[in-house]
Amino acid sequence: MDTSGDNDGNSGEDQSSLFNENIADDLLEFETEKGIVKDPTSLTFSINGEDHTLGNALRYVITLNPEVEYCGYSIPHPSEDKLNIRIQTTENTTAIEAMRKGLEDLKIICDHIKETFIRSNRQFDIQQ
Repeated sequence: MDTSGDNDGNSGEDQSSLFNENIADDLLEFETEKGIVKDPTSLTFSINGEDHTLGNALRYVITLNPEVEYCGYSIPHPSEDKLNIRIQTTENTTAIEAMRKGLEDLKIICDHIKETFIRSNRQFDIQQ
């Protein structure tokens, strides 16, 4: 994934990587096109192979962070399999850290939903 000021980045990770132990590290391997991130509090991230499902959930979780001033996402074109996420933070943190925290928090939420579903499914099977 590239990060460089207002430039978009790329990541070829697939959806299965969202359930890896090191989700943030898997999705947030950074290379900069220009070599310098001009403003680390204001970045746009591009994630290939993702759509509104991840975009809206991630946007919501990131906006819960009190250090985030703005978070929004867009899909550039319906035929493009790409998600752009824009994050602007206070000077107390960076957009990269906000993205990392958002991914980690979303993983915790997804794990809880999965565990709750499995537990409820087992209880249902026992009652049948």
